[in-house]
Amino acid sequence: MGTRNNPDGGTVYVFIINGQQKEVREAALKQYPGCYEALPPAAKAKIAANRAWLSKL
Repeated sequence: MGTRNNPDGGTVYVFIINGQQKEVREAALKQYPGCYEALPPAAKAKIAANRAWLSKL
């Protein structure tokens, strides 16, 4: 598991799902059960900060 930057400049989270590497965008984490829970606290804090920033727009 880790993170990567995609060509658009966004962050994708890398998981091993069913034995295959899968890159999941932040907005799609809810589509993959258990992925959000598996993130480290620093990644969850970053996602929370992004959501807070977006809610101000």
